Amino acid sequence: METNGLPLTPEGARAALADTEHIRTSATALSATPWPTWFFVTLTLYIAALPIVYGGITADSDWLLPRPAWMVVMLTITAVYGALFAVAAKAWRDKTGVALRWDVLPKRATLPLAVGLPILLVGAAFAFRATGQPVWLIAASLAGATASTGFHLAFVRLHRKTA
Repeated sequence: METNGLPLTPEGARAALADTEHIRTSATALSATPWPTWFFVTLTLYIAALPIVYGGITADSDWLLPRPAWMVVMLTITAVYGALFAVAAKAWRDKTGVALRWDVLPKRATLPLAVGLPILLVGAAFAFRATGQPVWLIAASLAGATASTGFHLAFVRLHRKTA
């Protein structure tokens, strides 16, 4: 805040603090803004594909594709996802000047997702291997896509609340 060479008054100091708080809130809102829609769709499709690919990799015998083909699929979708993640993060940083941050998200949402989603996605492949029933993979795929959508909607709500 410019003081034109004059001493800062108590009212001016309060206004400067309010401006600082507004800037901090705006930066938090920007860094919590949802992914671009194209990346949200990419992420959701990736999460939905993982249980099926894991199932193909862990199957006792060739299931739908030979095991090496499943490995190629896994490596390919992971590389594509990683590249698109880098593009989305860079585009966001260029657009807003703020890096994507996880620390602004509520821990009550991110912790269960960070723990539960990998257990769901990998656990379904082990259940499939044990039972031979692909319903485990389909259920995990749908649950993962639902979790991704729910997390995205929570992102949107958080952004609206802080914007």
